Amino acid sequence: MGKHLLAALVVTVDTWLLAASRADGLPPAAVAGYALAVALVIVLRYRSPTAAFVAALVLATLTGATYVLLLWAAYQAGRSIVSRTGTAVIVGTAVGGLGTQFVARGGQPQAIGPIISTFLVFVMLPLLVGGYLGQHERLVSALGRNNQQLRREQEIIAERERLSERLRIARDMHDSLGHRLSLVSVQAAALEVSELPPRQQQAVRQLATATRGAMDELYQLVGALREPDDALAGAPGVPAIGRLVVEFQAAGVSVALHQHGKPRPLSTAAGQAAYRVVEEGLTNAVKHAPGQAITIDLGWETDALLLTVTNPLADPPPAPSAGHGLTGLSERVLPAGGFLDHCLADGVFRLYAMLPAVPPSAVDQPVDEVSHPSPVGRFRTVAVGFAAAALMFVVLPATLLVGVS
Repeated sequence: MGKHLLAALVVTVDTWLLAASRADGLPPAAVAGYALAVALVIVLRYRSPTAAFVAALVLATLTGATYVLLLWAAYQAGRSIVSRTGTAVIVGTAVGGLGTQFVARGGQPQAIGPIISTFLVFVMLPLLVGGYLGQHERLVSALGRNNQQLRREQEIIAERERLSERLRIARDMHDSLGHRLSLVSVQAAALEVSELPPRQQQAVRQLATATRGAMDELYQLVGALREPDDALAGAPGVPAIGRLVVEFQAAGVSVALHQHGKPRPLSTAAGQAAYRVVEEGLTNAVKHAPGQAITIDLGWETDALLLTVTNPLADPPPAPSAGHGLTGLSERVLPAGGFLDHCLADGVFRLYAMLPAVPPSAVDQPVDEVSHPSPVGRFRTVAVGFAAAALMFVVLPATLLVGVS
């Protein structure tokens, strides 16, 4: 819209200046024809700025006016210069136009001053300004593309290193922990089919089930480490918390699950983090406070899930653990945009987390860093424009005085 308004302004102002410069007046048909010619030159600029510049010079020679169009066409031609050949063509055209103007004025010496001043102000100066700003914009655009390419290459290198580390971890887990769990599973299966009292038989059956579940989760995790991040989409989330509580209850652990509020959608990472918080809280409670009742509270807010795992401490309280469970939870919760903390007060241990919900209208909007000029670039353009305008007001009167003298 802005460029169309500028084009209309050039046509209007240049036509008005031509009509005002003729004391005897111009026929309406001549004014309309001149306006049409100016408009055609502007349209030509979108196909070839150099051809539009040549046409503006020809129109200025024929009419003795066309200063606004010449100023605009020279500026646009300067912005379009991208090679030495283009520079030679533009400069040659300007010099040819200068010679043509001198010949059209009859070759009179007193006409040299006004002709040179006109070309300095309306041709050479906008050519230089347009060339400078065009080159600056191309350099900024090229720098932006190079920076984007550099970032992409850095991301590729980081992704390769990350995949290599994931494969190493997957191999180590499969070769060490996988083999040990397989041995435990075989021993549990052997005990499961042996003749034992009913109570011990039930405990062995639960042990075998838990061992097989642990092996399934281990192999699922190893597979996820070997595949892209999308493979983690099948990992347990908030809906699996209820099944986890049932498993612990079946193992004889006193667990109570309370939910309130309307469930909200969570991201995959946030859902997995919520499940792991409950899992770690139950595991720590069973390990450090055996026999104590555990309470899990899931509170749904409009924009988040508030999760709390509470259990009284054993008597005597357990010794400090050297494990990394809570640290690992933080490494899950924080990248998902959540918050994790724990406290010990009045003989009760609380583990609580906040995980953000996904807004219904959340849409990622990519930002084009190159298409929006920086404030420094806009200031540079405005400063060059003011400098060019000041130079016009200095050069034009000075050259006119030289021509008069």
